[in-house]
Amino acid sequence: MKPAALTRDWPVRRVSARGTAAIETDVLAVEEPLELRVRGRSVAVVMRTPGHDADLAAGFLLTEGVVRSAEDIYDITQCRTTRRAGKGNVVEVVLPKGVRVDFDSLTRHVFSATSCGLCGKATIEAVQQHFPQVKRPLRVTAGVLQALPAQLAAAQPTFQSTGGLHATALFDERGSMLAAREDVGRHNAMDKVLGHALRAGWLPLERHILLVSGRVSFEIMQKALAARVSVVAGISAPTSLAAEFAKANNQTLVGFLRGDRLNVYAGRLAPGR
Repeated sequence: MKPAALTRDWPVRRVSARGTAAIETDVLAVEEPLELRVRGRSVAVVMRTPGHDADLAAGFLLTEGVVRSAEDIYDITQCRTTRRAGKGNVVEVVLPKGVRVDFDSLTRHVFSATSCGLCGKATIEAVQQHFPQVKRPLRVTAGVLQALPAQLAAAQPTFQSTGGLHATALFDERGSMLAAREDVGRHNAMDKVLGHALRAGWLPLERHILLVSGRVSFEIMQKALAARVSVVAGISAPTSLAAEFAKANNQTLVGFLRGDRLNVYAGRLAPGR
């Protein structure tokens, strides 16, 4: 299949402080809907940047608790065209007969987001019943973490041209990048990376580090826990519920990872550089 277009040229009228305007061409990140189907049934429609759609589907099912390993997915196919969704915007996931799917509870947000107003403790306990705590958390040095943002920035070509995408990257315990994905949605970028790791047979990711380009929310931590990731870092701030969730599940949560500084909100780092 032809690679998906990640950007589009778009005419824009640039207005200066003097009030003058010039029509030029700007570059926009592409956003299109993707319908995810399991056993012929539609389970979600996500707004995403086209590309790595099979990884997105696999990561979605992993973080929703439907699958646990690569063996739980028989095949992922991208429908060539449908009148309703458009060419390439439907993905069908084929699961082995032994994989049970609760279609009634499978939605885009199985667990409530931070804006729902529910009690944080109740929400955390609900997720813990779904994904167990990290038993042997990875400890890394500050020096390892501080070397990650530059690698992520180098892996964001579409962001560099549009300024409109989030990104997530997966690193080994030594700080070497293994995979990076960009998307208009923070959660989609995370699902794409985790789905790639799932399909590659890398799970569980207890000896790995996840870095996100923006803030770290509760759902980001929940998705990391689904893949058994114990170290999550963000370029920006975490939310209070993300910090509570990380602490309750033995995860290390780092925010404001910029230059030679970082904040540790949960867990602890290894001594040294």
